[in-house]
Amino acid sequence: MKLLVTGGAGFIGGNFMHYILNKYPKDKVICLDALTYAGNMETLADVMDNPNFTFVKGDISDRDTVFQLFEKEKPDVVVNFAAESHVDRSIEDPGLFLHTNILGTGVLMDACRKYGIQRYHQVSTDEVYGDLPLDRPDLFFTEETPLHTSSPYSASKASADLLVLAYHRTFHLPISISHCSNNYGPYHFPEKLIPLMIANALNDKPLPVYGKGENIRDWLYVEDHCSAIDLIVRKGREGEIYNIGGHNERTNLQVVKAILKELGKPESLIRFVTDRPGHDRRYAIDPTKIHNELGWEPTTRFEDGIKLTVKWYLENRTWWEHIINGEYQNYYERMYGHR
Repeated sequence: MKLLVTGGAGFIGGNFMHYILNKYPKDKVICLDALTYAGNMETLADVMDNPNFTFVKGDISDRDTVFQLFEKEKPDVVVNFAAESHVDRSIEDPGLFLHTNILGTGVLMDACRKYGIQRYHQVSTDEVYGDLPLDRPDLFFTEETPLHTSSPYSASKASADLLVLAYHRTFHLPISISHCSNNYGPYHFPEKLIPLMIANALNDKPLPVYGKGENIRDWLYVEDHCSAIDLIVRKGREGEIYNIGGHNERTNLQVVKAILKELGKPESLIRFVTDRPGHDRRYAIDPTKIHNELGWEPTTRFEDGIKLTVKWYLENRTWWEHIINGEYQNYYERMYGHR
């Protein structure tokens, strides 16, 4: 199988690259990434010399680049991770999110229509469902939950989902969509909650926590997410949506305290800051459908996953320190300047 993975230099896309190339050594993988602020070539350092791996720098919203790539490579499957994904950034600059997350998705599907595809898979988020009340732990997001977005980011992802479904109905494009809960694990960009808290704690800097830290997220170890996407692409039903959840609900404050405990740092580092506008209260996914149809379930408990994650950041300080000081942005030139 030949896969085109967009956004493969990002957090989840990068982990998916490693997962596929390790599990299917005969598969060919093309990575298309614009290398915006969150794209990091150092994430792909271990696979750069793999003969079945190809990297292409390009934007999914650049129609000429995308169509030329399809013409040359003719992929069997497209997995679209490429997206602007940070809520705070979407509040500051909504237009960028609309451009990449909606228009870019449309360009990819137009290329799929022209050149043919076995499956187009859209990687989405549980944030398209809005949020759940903190006092109703019995409620969960299902595939039938209405879309009810809270931020420009989640609105752009929900719009992309609807566009994907429209291409399936109108043009019979073979598609699937997945909505995942909050991911964590190796190669997570340091602006996100868990890696930010790890980096700050290691440097004895304050750990900023929104509001009172009561917001609840369902945490999914990134390798479990990769295995779910792999199953959906290869065995999932065409035209279907699958929710991928970790069964690991924690308040933000619980997550931060678990990190401090693992690092042996004091809770006095925690600083409560003004909450973000429209901050969703609780996310929780019911993954019954993917379990019943494909046999998938998460294998990593949060208690184990957070230990693995902290261990990775301790053993790979250079990776995230390069991001903090901006050095990672020069890696592409070092890797490809002579090629």
